[in-house]
Amino acid sequence: MHCGVDTSVLRRAIWNYVHCIFGIRYDDYDYGEVNQLLERSLKIYIKTVACYPEKTTKRMYAQFWRHFKHSEKVHVNLLLLEARLQAALLYALRAVTRYMT
Repeated sequence: MHCGVDTSVLRRAIWNYVHCIFGIRYDDYDYGEVNQLLERSLKIYIKTVACYPEKTTKRMYAQFWRHFKHSEKVHVNLLLLEARLQAALLYALRAVTRYMT
């Protein structure tokens, strides 16, 4: 409904929450921000999409952020998938580094 809103704090919270789910935590990030910005239904949706994408339903998609446009919800989904991909790449790089040393 509003234009020109800075969503970087929210996007960073979503990104760090996905990494936290996969066991990646950053010392310089305040994880209290995640609890302030992400409501329970959104956290459940994020965890389901990131960990069990086959269990994601249309009902779950409809329940989080009911007043937002579909384009904004799709943006969140893309953000989730990219954060998950980065977490997987970090683990793969770590495995390769351990193998090489």
